[in-house]
Amino acid sequence: MKHTYHIHGMSCNGCRSHVEEILSKVEGVTSVNVNLEKAEASIEMNSHIPIETFQNALEKDGSNYSIHKPGEMHHSKNNKKKQPKGKGTGTFYCPMHCEGDKTYDKPGDCPVCGMDLVEEQSLSTSSTELWTCPMHPKVVKEEAGACTICGMDLVPKEPDLSAEEKKYNSLRKKLWISLAFTLPVFLIAMSDMLNENPLYDIMEQRYWNWVQFVLSIPVVFYTCWMFFERAYRSIKTWNLNMFTLIGIGSGVAWLFSVFALLFPDVFPAQFKNDAGDVHVYFEAATVILTLVLLGQVLEARAHSKTNSAVKELLKLAPNKAIKMVDGEEVQVSIDEIEIDDILKVKPGDKIPVDGVITDGETTIDESMITGEPIPVNKATNDKVSSGTINGNQSFLMKAEKVGSDTLLSQIIHMVNDASRSRAPIQNLADKVSAYFVPAVVFIAILTFMAWAIWGPEPAYVFALVNAIAVLIIACPCALGLATPMSVMVGVGKGAQNGVLIKNAEALEKMNKVDTLIIDKTGTITEGKPTTETVGSFSKDYNENDILQYIVSLNTNSEHPLAEATVKYGKEQQIEILKSKKFNAVTGKGVEAIIQDKNVALGNPKMMKHANADITSAMENEVKSYQKQGKTVSYLAIDSNVIGYVVIGDKIKGTSAKAIKTLQNKGIDVIMLTGDNHETAQAVASELNLADFEASMLPEDKLKKVKKLQSEGRVVAMAGDGINDAPALAKSDIGIAMGTGTDVAIESASITLVKGDLHGIVKARKLSEAVMKNIKQNLFFALVYNSIGVPIAAGVLFPFFGILLSPMIAALAMSFSSVSVIGNALRLRTKSID
Repeated sequence: MKHTYHIHGMSCNGCRSHVEEILSKVEGVTSVNVNLEKAEASIEMNSHIPIETFQNALEKDGSNYSIHKPGEMHHSKNNKKKQPKGKGTGTFYCPMHCEGDKTYDKPGDCPVCGMDLVEEQSLSTSSTELWTCPMHPKVVKEEAGACTICGMDLVPKEPDLSAEEKKYNSLRKKLWISLAFTLPVFLIAMSDMLNENPLYDIMEQRYWNWVQFVLSIPVVFYTCWMFFERAYRSIKTWNLNMFTLIGIGSGVAWLFSVFALLFPDVFPAQFKNDAGDVHVYFEAATVILTLVLLGQVLEARAHSKTNSAVKELLKLAPNKAIKMVDGEEVQVSIDEIEIDDILKVKPGDKIPVDGVITDGETTIDESMITGEPIPVNKATNDKVSSGTINGNQSFLMKAEKVGSDTLLSQIIHMVNDASRSRAPIQNLADKVSAYFVPAVVFIAILTFMAWAIWGPEPAYVFALVNAIAVLIIACPCALGLATPMSVMVGVGKGAQNGVLIKNAEALEKMNKVDTLIIDKTGTITEGKPTTETVGSFSKDYNENDILQYIVSLNTNSEHPLAEATVKYGKEQQIEILKSKKFNAVTGKGVEAIIQDKNVALGNPKMMKHANADITSAMENEVKSYQKQGKTVSYLAIDSNVIGYVVIGDKIKGTSAKAIKTLQNKGIDVIMLTGDNHETAQAVASELNLADFEASMLPEDKLKKVKKLQSEGRVVAMAGDGINDAPALAKSDIGIAMGTGTDVAIESASITLVKGDLHGIVKARKLSEAVMKNIKQNLFFALVYNSIGVPIAAGVLFPFFGILLSPMIAALAMSFSSVSVIGNALRLRTKSID
């Protein structure tokens, strides 16, 4: 009997083999074959085994893998997001993304690479401001007042430290303790280099060796014991990493010293001094461990800066809002706001949730979301977003999106997801890392053998010291951090400039795009169409009759052009007629039955769909409008074209400049629009676009994308409507205008919050900067290890007499990862405007 199941949570061959091993141990299983690419497990069994048995085996192992039938959603108690300890703002993940997007519920270290897990920053209900009594901390309230025990005024409660801050403080405390014990050990060991060592006047060297031993115990078994735990776990699971090398290198030095202290007679003469004592390496072990701990402290500090963009976005979320209840102002927590609540926003206040202005007008600073510094004028019926800052006038707004549905929450969620995703270029680092640690261990063994056989006396001492130096200087973490650190900072940088990246692959691919397809309405143009003229072709229907049918039909549509006609109709106080059997024909228009008549509105293809013929006279009448770049929709009643409506949509001020900049970067820009040829020609001429196609249906845009891809082009598609969604999904990079539909945004890899073509220029510059930064990091990490390991092995000794102390190797190793993170942080200052 054979069953195939889906496995969730695998990201590397280590995961695959681990899952295979766990499932093969289930009683009754005869064979297991796990496919990493398909995320599937084919299991042969003697008789049917419930899927719960396999899930229990995975959970019993302590892993975060889950198993389920194909087509079903995965359910695992380990995969459920729990409220973590610390500040409770998110989940925890490995900064090197060893296990893909896997997250953990509490702080700790990665089971694969041993790195400290990083806390994801997100909005949470814990953002509510709390008040406490300075005398009785147990008294906590959500508003100011008096203590119920002593009557003292409550004071704002200091927020709990995040897990990130707690980890940093813990590491820093351990570092100071480690330094306090390591420094005496180092001074005792170094004093041996003096011709007349004053310490020997106090007691003999062998006793000082015992002092070093005692002082090293707190460093090895308390402050740095975690490194040995990680090393042991890495060997046990065969996920060899940096801590494998540190554990072996420093562990060998310390155990050698202890053994030498207890059994000096076992060692040959070349290990002993004139007094017959064996030279010990407690100072090497403690200094190595302390320097590695220093590196961890610096990394923890640097890590806190890599997601600073998200932290800045979190600061935008207000805690309180003013809700209008029966005409009175009531201050409420953000968590208490519900959809359709009427809120009052005062001058200088942050807008609490997404909504629409119902009364008043103001200017709003949206720079924190769009990246544009100029305040935007807002009036009644205009939309406003959570986290933006009101100007100098009050207004009322209706809440439309609250909690995790707000734009700010979605931006933070998208940034977090993108930061945890893996860029294809990271596969290079993964392949190198898979062989890195075994190769270093092998080189260390060869180094020991070479020095022991051909090295000068004391050969074995040189062999031991150089082998330890090889183990210590190698740094696979610098290689592993090279890509994710740049991606994290780059994605945050994009978010601050209104460019939302869905995943790291999109960020990398954007650098390779050579062809950009753009829609017209809402992409090149402002997407705020206005009705300019209504015309009639029939003696039986005047302009008001035509407008009445158009408005009555479009009342059921959400298309921007439809909204423009409805707004115009209301201004003209047109009575809306009842309609039934409304139908929107994608890429063509709309139809319905009004007053028992078949009414259709749209482009020529819609007229053909309604069996209504457009005469040459009709075409000539509307052509003058189309040549001005206007959109013309025809109206047909019972298969007779009786009139038309002319709709104008201004070209965005930045479109021409953005298109020219992209063309200068070698990108072919093609406009595809559902509008007619004359209108498209007018827009293309204004923008100096030589390549455009008109009257394009959604399937036509999709075919165009496929055709260009078949020619070997890397295609990006920018659009904002439902009709753009298929092409957005098929293109190599889908770019959605943030002002467009949810379907378009969901189908895209990149979203431009402002809905401006200049955002594509920003995305391109950001991609170029991030890819350059990643290559710098990879180059540094590879060159560092390629040069450092041979020097530690002693290749310079025969020529220059240079040897690398294990302590210097530890210092170099500790700063290698910090240097990679530091280089990634330079992206924060990069201008992408």
